[in-house]
Amino acid sequence: MVQQTEFPFVLPQGYIDPEGNIHREGTMRLSTAYDEIAPLRDPRVQANPGYLVIILLSRVITNLGTLQQINPKTIEGLFSADLVYLQDLYQRINQNGHSRFLVTCPHCQGEFEVETVPLGE
Repeated sequence: MVQQTEFPFVLPQGYIDPEGNIHREGTMRLSTAYDEIAPLRDPRVQANPGYLVIILLSRVITNLGTLQQINPKTIEGLFSADLVYLQDLYQRINQNGHSRFLVTCPHCQGEFEVETVPLGE
């Protein structure tokens, strides 16, 4: 079985670029140890630990609509609902390695995997 390393998402609100275009569909990859460690050296994170999530998401979001590049400025421009959504997605895929969970049917006791549906979809 091949491990899934990239996860599509749809933002609840969407990022609005300077030209007024809305970007909602994107892809997030699993984080590496370096993704979690490198931002700690960033002066913005040292000055404000809350900025860690901005740097971290800018590293693991590989695609957002038609944007050519995702950087901290892009993440800063997200609506709060989208930021919360992405933080939740990040936690789910990096703690479990996927957005699927093993569940047991309460009627037949059969076990199967279900895919969680992100809030924005």
